[in-house]
Amino acid sequence: MSDTPVSHDAQQAGTLVRAVYACISGAAGAPRDWERFRALHLPGARSLRTVIDADGKPRAECFSVEQYIANVTPFFAQNAFFEVETAQRVERFGQIAHVWSRYEARTEADGGGLLKRGANSIQLFHDGARWWIVSTIWDNEREGLRFDLF
Repeated sequence: MSDTPVSHDAQQAGTLVRAVYACISGAAGAPRDWERFRALHLPGARSLRTVIDADGKPRAECFSVEQYIANVTPFFAQNAFFEVETAQRVERFGQIAHVWSRYEARTEADGGGLLKRGANSIQLFHDGARWWIVSTIWDNEREGLRFDLF
């Protein structure tokens, strides 16, 4: 296997998850590493953002990798966004793994300007050579909802 960043990223479940955070983080208008992001996801991978409507009703916004990129690109063009992992728990059985990843999103790389906190639930598949993200679902902390699994 080559010594590319993706091949290094994909050798361990935890490393792969932290690589995703690196791909989407940056200053306002800074290019994101979408090629690396794509290479971390199994073809057909899905992402699901949980949303609470103004009336308090939850709903899901589901994206392919390309739809996710298209959805967040305008926001990243106008806003600094640095997402970092604050805790992680990996559970593995054979060729599958589940990663709970707590995160903070901030406006500054050095930790200033907290935007939100939340949790990602990430499902991974190991093909015998590397890990792939199959699906990601996330929710943000809000009044009455705090992450306390770890």
